[in-house]
Amino acid sequence: MIRALLVACMLFLSACASHAPLPAQIPHIKFPVQLHVQREQAGQRQDWTLQAQKERHGLRFSLTDPLGMPVARQLLHEETWKADGLPPNPEARELFAAVLFALTSEEEVRFDYPGVQLLPHGRALDERWRVDYASEGIFRLTLEGGELKYIVSPLQRKASK
Repeated sequence: MIRALLVACMLFLSACASHAPLPAQIPHIKFPVQLHVQREQAGQRQDWTLQAQKERHGLRFSLTDPLGMPVARQLLHEETWKADGLPPNPEARELFAAVLFALTSEEEVRFDYPGVQLLPHGRALDERWRVDYASEGIFRLTLEGGELKYIVSPLQRKASK
């Protein structure tokens, strides 16, 4: 009984600790946003497409593989993340939250994310996320103490004929 209670407490505390920081309010970003995301970890690379759009009461994030198959979908609604038709994906939720942080303007980020550190050509939050801006719309996210990196850029649309 005591062991089960300890395990339950540990799971609860780890779940609380893993919640991605959220902004004080939804930042003023021009939605919808479509991004190319390249994930880098331990010499492995994956490409994804990330879409974020404003909903009536929050934001909807979708992550798809190069074939268009859904990897993760989450709703940010009333300061909480909710799975949207797919099983919860904590890594994708962290990515979505970090991208939202990266896209927030410098004027708003100070208010929306208390504790933000503004750096030359970037920003960081509580040693959890680091954003390094390369050029307009292109940035690198570093998470998990440098173990996990994402290169994020605007999605290039194919020209129609």
